[in-house]
Amino acid sequence: MHEAIWIIPLAPLVGAYINGKLAALYARRGRGPSEKLIAAIGVVAPLVSFVVACSVFLHFRGLEGAERMVIVDLFPWIVSGNLNIGFSLMIDSLSMLMVLVVTGIGTVIHIYSVGYMHGDRGFARYFAYLNLFMFSMLMLVMGKNLLILFVGWEGVGLCSYLLIGFWYKDLANAAAGKKAFIVNRIGDFAFLIGMFVLFVATSRMGEGTLDFVALRAMVSEHPQAFAATATAAGILLFIGACGKSAQIPLFVWLPDAMAGPTPVSALIHAATMVTAGVYMVTRLSFLYLQSDVAMAVVATVGAFTALFAATIGICQRDIKKVLAYSTISQLGYMFAALGVGAFSAGIFHLMTHAFFKACLFLGSGSVIHAMSGEQDMFKMGALGKKMKITALTFIIAAVAIAGVPPLAGFFSKDEILLYTFTSHLQPLGMVLWGLLFIGAGITAFYVFRAVFLTFFGERRYTDEVAHHVHESPLSMTIPLILLAVGSIFAGFLGVPGVLGGSNHLHHYLEPSIGLLAAHGDDVSHAVAAGHASQSAEVTLMVLSVLAGLLGIFVAYILYIRRPDRPAQLTMKLGRLYHLVYNKYFVDEAYDAMIVKPGYLISNRFLFNLVDVKIIDSIVNTIGVGTRLMGSLFRLLQTGVVRTYAFFFLIGILYVIYKMVG
Repeated sequence: MHEAIWIIPLAPLVGAYINGKLAALYARRGRGPSEKLIAAIGVVAPLVSFVVACSVFLHFRGLEGAERMVIVDLFPWIVSGNLNIGFSLMIDSLSMLMVLVVTGIGTVIHIYSVGYMHGDRGFARYFAYLNLFMFSMLMLVMGKNLLILFVGWEGVGLCSYLLIGFWYKDLANAAAGKKAFIVNRIGDFAFLIGMFVLFVATSRMGEGTLDFVALRAMVSEHPQAFAATATAAGILLFIGACGKSAQIPLFVWLPDAMAGPTPVSALIHAATMVTAGVYMVTRLSFLYLQSDVAMAVVATVGAFTALFAATIGICQRDIKKVLAYSTISQLGYMFAALGVGAFSAGIFHLMTHAFFKACLFLGSGSVIHAMSGEQDMFKMGALGKKMKITALTFIIAAVAIAGVPPLAGFFSKDEILLYTFTSHLQPLGMVLWGLLFIGAGITAFYVFRAVFLTFFGERRYTDEVAHHVHESPLSMTIPLILLAVGSIFAGFLGVPGVLGGSNHLHHYLEPSIGLLAAHGDDVSHAVAAGHASQSAEVTLMVLSVLAGLLGIFVAYILYIRRPDRPAQLTMKLGRLYHLVYNKYFVDEAYDAMIVKPGYLISNRFLFNLVDVKIIDSIVNTIGVGTRLMGSLFRLLQTGVVRTYAFFFLIGILYVIYKMVG
């Protein structure tokens, strides 16, 4: 069964095709098949992928180290000169984990979508897009070379555009989809250049390649020769990751992406698509380890993004916007881990984050569903009494992201803080740890601010809304329960040695990450961890937990014990609150510095001057000249035979003259 890994991406592609046909049928005839058929196709497709992935994982369990790899060469793809790229799929320890996350959580979110999208006219179109996204994401993580990864990379970008603007008749939704697409193209341009740099560098050393296995072997054989290439290509590829994974400065699209249906936010913008950049950097860990500069750039951008986005989340009123900035912040933690060499820790946090963030997003969707579309937390309150399952699962996920033991977020976030503190990138590592430590406390505060405003305190919604408030159907609550269970137990895969564990996940990922040392240790952690004593590790652990608990306590005081206090603080802080609430005016700054100047240059210079006055003038002049010449030659076309005979005679006389003389 493990050789049939091509079924994993094929199943959702087939589902997308069938539901796409059904959606087209509905669009032409105004009616189509029942939602049950569409839902069955949409849910079964990722479920088949998950089942096959589980069978491959069970096969891996009986293998050791480098044996945990399955490669399937499907067909030759691009052959040109010394460029020979086959369409090949690969599953190793790293991609296996990603496939399980994508298909497992993806299936749960598909099930949730059945209830959430019930009655929507675009029901078939929605599941076609969602299945197509699953196919693209699976190609991204299963591709054996950078080019196939890039195909999946662009595919998830396209699907993101389609799903964000799913309700396209609302111009704001359409604009949000367009914004996501354009911002991602900026990063993708740098990604392409990074691929070109790698191909040129490998061509100079032999046969040019973008294959991950071949690249890793070449870097292992010629580490010094790849030093400069690793810096240039690593930074360029990371710029692409900044676009896809919403890091500074290309993060502005993600908050607006909340315009799409909430399950889309959970799947694409929390659990899978935005982690594509994290996966890509980890997949190329062997390259990044050759450049301290590239690693420092990744770590610095990640840590600053983590704190920057967390501060914005403090003041947001829209429950989905709070979670959007939380996603940006948590992705920053992952990149900070990768930048200090703790690749396994970054992937560990990716996995745990997928559970609790998907649970938070779907929980918010359940609330919005019950509140008839209302998303302002200040118009909610006391919903816990009427939505007990939603409230309980949301709180569990909130505790997990706050880093409170023994839930999943505690283990993964604490590990990132430890490796950052003990990083070889000193004194930068200490600065980054400080940023992440402050961000941890702020994270706990804004997440529990959302908990208390939504589920506790006094009711702040109208009697008309109260009449409709109810718990969501089983198709929505069962996925919440499954994700909440994952938020509790997923962290136990990475229990550190200081707490009596053996960190199974790190040992599992070891063959796929970094360059293996001769003694078999994971170099990523040898680079990252330094030499932290058990007492230092415990101290850092206690500090991170206290930061989370302090954030929860402050949120409790402000929104339960003293609900009048936030308004007073808002008045006192004045301009500072206004600055943070308006997201530091980053969108406005981009609009003023990039969008408007770009428009003026395009409109006044490139269009009105270059296009209209120069290019159009040249084209029009040629046209006028051709028409004048035609008018002149037309005078010769009289239709009189004697005139034509006269010209014929002149021609003959001219030929005779040239021959004689």
